[in-house]
Amino acid sequence: MREAEQKTRRLAKRLRNRMPDAEVILWSRLRRDGFLGFRFRRQHPIGPYVADFACVPARLVVEIDGDTHFSSAQIAHDQCRDAYLKSRGWYVFRITNQEVYKKLDSVLEGIALHLPPPRLSAGPPPQAGEEKRK
Repeated sequence: MREAEQKTRRLAKRLRNRMPDAEVILWSRLRRDGFLGFRFRRQHPIGPYVADFACVPARLVVEIDGDTHFSSAQIAHDQCRDAYLKSRGWYVFRITNQEVYKKLDSVLEGIALHLPPPRLSAGPPPQAGEEKRK
């Protein structure tokens, strides 16, 4: 493993142990059996960055922006980060701490809109030689 990847993994582990309140609240709704059948990871390393939450099969990153994300330097950093993630096939969905605190249901609806629709299953295909029953 390259040194940069090792640093990102170590950082992700530290961040998991120090999640801000908004991340803890959202994680409580995304974890365990998944959200709408999709499994999310928290503090997931992607290249040189660590995503707050990532759904790997859907290629969806959910970022929660706190007060520090509104300075011009941080906005520029986030734009570079988003460009990197998008260039690798990820969609970045950004929300704020305040949205998590005050509009959690809307946040969850927004996440759901960025997940692929569930596949309908008609059961296994018939085996060779089996006739269709009416």
